[in-house]
Amino acid sequence: MTGSDGTAMRTDLCGRLGAGEAGRSVAVCGWVDRRREHSEHLAFIDLRDHTGVLQCVVDGARDLRSEYVVRITGTVTLRPEGTANPALATGEIELQDCEVELLSRAEPPPFPLDERTDVDETLRLRHRYVDLRKPRMQRNLRARAAVNRAIRRAMDAQGFVEVETPMLIASTPEGARDFVVPSRKEPGSFYALPQSPQIFKQLTMVGGVDRYYQIARCLRDEDLRADRQFEFSQLDVEASFATRDDVLGFVTRAVAEATVEVAGHDPGTFERMTWHDAMERFGSDKPDTRFGMELAELTPIFADTQARVFQAPCVKGICLTGGAEDLPRSRVDELVATCQRWGAKGLAWMRVVATEEGGSALDAGVAKFLSPDEGAAVIEALEARPGDMVFLVADERPLVRHVLGLLRLELGRPPVNDGRFNYLWVVDFPLFEGLNAEGEPIPSHHPFTMPHTDDLPLLMSGQPLDGEALLGIRSQAYDLVLNGWELGSGSVRIHRRDIQQRIFEVLGIAPDEAQERFGFLLDAFRYGAPPHAGFAVGLDRLGALLVAEENIREVIAFPKTQSGADPLTDAPSPIADTHLQELGLRVLPPA
Repeated sequence: MTGSDGTAMRTDLCGRLGAGEAGRSVAVCGWVDRRREHSEHLAFIDLRDHTGVLQCVVDGARDLRSEYVVRITGTVTLRPEGTANPALATGEIELQDCEVELLSRAEPPPFPLDERTDVDETLRLRHRYVDLRKPRMQRNLRARAAVNRAIRRAMDAQGFVEVETPMLIASTPEGARDFVVPSRKEPGSFYALPQSPQIFKQLTMVGGVDRYYQIARCLRDEDLRADRQFEFSQLDVEASFATRDDVLGFVTRAVAEATVEVAGHDPGTFERMTWHDAMERFGSDKPDTRFGMELAELTPIFADTQARVFQAPCVKGICLTGGAEDLPRSRVDELVATCQRWGAKGLAWMRVVATEEGGSALDAGVAKFLSPDEGAAVIEALEARPGDMVFLVADERPLVRHVLGLLRLELGRPPVNDGRFNYLWVVDFPLFEGLNAEGEPIPSHHPFTMPHTDDLPLLMSGQPLDGEALLGIRSQAYDLVLNGWELGSGSVRIHRRDIQQRIFEVLGIAPDEAQERFGFLLDAFRYGAPPHAGFAVGLDRLGALLVAEENIREVIAFPKTQSGADPLTDAPSPIADTHLQELGLRVLPPA
């Protein structure tokens, strides 16, 4: 692109110039960030592009306003002694002998572009094209691009082939509501937008692709939150003749390279933990391992207790170091009420105090209901010291783990931007997460997940299995967790027809229903399906954590609000009656 004088529109980017360019004549383009009057005729213009800000000394700049788009030519000059600005990358220089070409006028922006100014999110998203000019957003979008670039490089180096899968598909059960698209050609029929390319990537394995990957766009009609949008991107991976450990290795390399690309340092070893250990120690299948405060098993201590509050199938506790001094009683009462909202009957708490003999004892709270032996055992199990506070929950085991897991995060979770990246593989998930109202098991991942090798004989024995036996069967499924965020899930897939039929049978899916819902996959398996396994990594979540953002909206160019609205385009919105008629649709009046 050329300027009005026939030369290049710009020779350099604002933030890339430095003292080494002193004496050069350059042309730069960008937005007017600030204008400061220097004298009656001279002004300092801070010119901004995506690389940074450059100070330009301009004669007769009274007509230049904030966010005007200009082209400035001038000579790079060292700033006078004592006037350098160490806060700017270009703070040693300025542009002098400037000529200004106005490229575009601008109205005053709807909000200041100063990062320190707090702006209502709806206003930011309504004018997202202005919000994207902020240095923070420029950094975030480029970090997302760097994640994709590093991941593609890592997958290509490991022999994976990038394959695109369709966006208009048949509805398949994947745990969330589908977004659907009406068919004009077949009124009354619908396509579904993919929640993931799950079935298609398995079909690429049947097709002999061997190693597939895709940076895939996926859509799920779910309630939105900080780590969830209707539309999201994920690294989708599938490999033939691959074990769980193979897939974990493939993904670890790709994610580690993305971390180095964006954060600048190797995250080190990706630790592994079984689902059972994660739940028992942290009360979560996505534990934040940056801090301790692990859940301690206290059930045996209260096996014969006289304290009714602890007469329960499961008792666990956590210890807050220094909590006896740091937590006022009002805060403790708030925590009790919070745990009750999470489903607990209550929250037992006690302070740890020093005894005259130099030991430790429990005091306050429910301490008076414990025998001396019980109190001593609790202190030992929690490794508590004087000045600490202990919290106990007694109830059914799943509820105890859930409540204490949330309380642990409430009391101890570090900020998202503490500079640590604790990656963790959680493995050996249960095959089924629970039973529905009809007593049928609910898959933890999806119905194509291969059972754990050691538990497969029990499943395939043909014997009727009760709920307890079914819920004890493990799967070859695995999750990747980063600082308490689930980045993605995967599994070894079922490739044997007899195992798949058995899973359908246990799930209460009759053969004709299975054929109707999954026939195209089951039919493909008849023609020789290799053993295969895969994974999917949420790139919005990964990108957000790598740039220390607590909401994935900050790494997405044009996101939706938490209500699902798009203030920029006013979507969702009604469509014309003529369009509805063409699609064979009629909109019912609001209930």
